[in-house]
Amino acid sequence: MTQKTITEKEQYLQRFETECQTTLKLLKSLPETKSEYRPNDKLRTARELAWVFITEQGLADHALAGKLDFSKRLPDAPSSYAEVIKAFEKNYRDTLDKVTKADEATLHRTVAFPTGPGKMGDMRVQDILWFALMDQIHHRGQFSIYLRMTGSKVPSIYGPTADEPWM
Repeated sequence: MTQKTITEKEQYLQRFETECQTTLKLLKSLPETKSEYRPNDKLRTARELAWVFITEQGLADHALAGKLDFSKRLPDAPSSYAEVIKAFEKNYRDTLDKVTKADEATLHRTVAFPTGPGKMGDMRVQDILWFALMDQIHHRGQFSIYLRMTGSKVPSIYGPTADEPWM
């Protein structure tokens, strides 16, 4: 029996779909009434932190288009938390569609990307997509702390939680 080799693009699409569903589950666990929670003056509100997930999809979109423009200010989060969730659902489906349609040449070309403080370097589009996904996972960890601090239920991410035991 011959096993089919999975491409990097297929790996990414599978992981992206799974991780976005998990992120969506976390986003939907926070009640709108808790969306302005800010644990510290230096930190974002829960709504603003949730908006980071949408801006990361913009990063993936720009990489696929071949140019990242950091000179433009990112849009502020909508005032409604429900709008943030709706935007995440739309943007993640759009990114899924764009990556699905991208050919290997597009995914393997390089674009200028920040590689350190004040430094730019060439990175493959596929690596930028992975970077954005890993950053989503990082911010999701932050968001799970906001859930706990607001008294919201923390759903399972990679395993059981106090609010969603597996046994």
